Amino acid sequence: VQLVESGGGLVQVGGSLRLSCAASGRTFGRYAMGWFRQAPGKDRDFVISITWSGGDTYYADSVKGRFTISRDNAKNTVYLQMNSLNPEDTAVYYCTADPNRIVPRGPAPTYWGQGTQVTVSS
Repeated sequence: VQLVESGGGLVQVGGSLRLSCAASGRTFGRYAMGWFRQAPGKDRDFVISITWSGGDTYYADSVKGRFTISRDNAKNTVYLQMNSLNPEDTAVYYCTADPNRIVPRGPAPTYWGQGTQVTVSS
């Protein structure tokens, strides 16, 4: 599975941004998808994930109520909608995929994209 993120950029505090992740392969619908992020000088952290069916989602506490994840299996694409952004959201955001559920504090997903930069200015 190859993952390509898009939609990153510079946004002001309180603004919104939507990231997209296009996946290759005919079995996209069988993979759980998730987003991780890494801020400068920090570890890579779990942000949000969705099961292959879209029936379950998992959120980091820091993004609950602000970020949502969705997927379109017909388009092999997963989306991350980010609202009410603040400077602490500044990071490189990575799209991930795994045959198993991607959960907070779980094992690292199998597949990773190259990342897209999100910068929130104050």
